Amino acid sequence: MLTVNNGKPAVGSKQLAETAQSYMEAFPDIELTMDSLTVESGNYRYYWTFKGTNTGPGGTGNKVDFNGFEEWTMNDQGLIKKLIGTYDAEEYQRQLEGK
Repeated sequence: MLTVNNGKPAVGSKQLAETAQSYMEAFPDIELTMDSLTVESGNYRYYWTFKGTNTGPGGTGNKVDFNGFEEWTMNDQGLIKKLIGTYDAEEYQRQLEGK
């Protein structure tokens, strides 16, 4: 399960793939870099930077460069069972609109 900024959760591999694909289509030159990874009390936090130009279908042509993080909850097999992503949606929107 993937939830971004308290939005509607994507459940199952098909919905997860669709979510990832939507970002890749909107930002064909996407660069997602890992800034750090922390582990505390069995919870993982993956900090990242997202850069890209919104040139996909209906895109604005504007560049974005923003940071966020994901909190991962793992299952007994060491796989991610729950992922909560967070980023500053207002800053993202401001960059997307070229302001």
